Amino acid sequence: MVGRVTSLVLKLVVTPVLIAGASLAGRRWGQAVSGWLVGLPLTSGPVAFFLALDQGAGFAAGAAVGSLAGAIAEGAFCLAYGHLARRGAGVALAAACVAFAAVALPLQRATLSLGGLAPLVFVALAVALALMPAGSAPARPSPPPRWDLPARMVITTALVIGLTAAAPVLGPKASGLLATFPLYAAILTVFAHAAGPGPAVQVLRGLLLGLFSFAAFFVALGALLERVGLAAAFLGATVVALGVQAASLGLLLATRPSSRL
Repeated sequence: MVGRVTSLVLKLVVTPVLIAGASLAGRRWGQAVSGWLVGLPLTSGPVAFFLALDQGAGFAAGAAVGSLAGAIAEGAFCLAYGHLARRGAGVALAAACVAFAAVALPLQRATLSLGGLAPLVFVALAVALALMPAGSAPARPSPPPRWDLPARMVITTALVIGLTAAAPVLGPKASGLLATFPLYAAILTVFAHAAGPGPAVQVLRGLLLGLFSFAAFFVALGALLERVGLAAAFLGATVVALGVQAASLGLLLATRPSSRL
């Protein structure tokens, strides 16, 4: 009973704090940086942690494989939205969701190993980044409405709680895979789209760069969870992810576009 209460408290406190921090940093340094930041496993990382607390290390290790596969589906999401951004946010978002599902569902049913999946994910992300159109920053960025930040915190926290509650029914791979749906990135992208398709694409290009650290996190987590225990595995995976994220920052700054889509 105490463990369940502790887990719920962590879900209600840690997740919204992480999301709020990323949102504020993104507002300070621009759309591409905002997308790059949410490439970190800010939602699926806490989901994996709570799955390990609630269901055990073995279940969470299986979910890590599902999350890693989900990174490929996120790449499909970005490509679909980016190439249809000129047609409006509604059309682009609908197509992106369909693309995510079209890639995610077969991957969820496939028999996947961590060692075989890891190189495939990194290649897929590199290809997606190369195929993405160029984006641009808005000429006059408008301040977000007051409800924006609280809404992001509430939605993301609800997602974490809902996925972990449904985990016993969904199974480990489906839990990890659904946790990777880019809900937070979708919110950022649609909001950026209000200033034009260029800023929306810029968010998604940043997201694709950030997904390299996401993939690194789950490769390390899946490899370590059943070997070194919960705390050491998450610490090691976090260090690896932050190292990859830091390395990608230089590339983000060097390739930040200036022309409009």
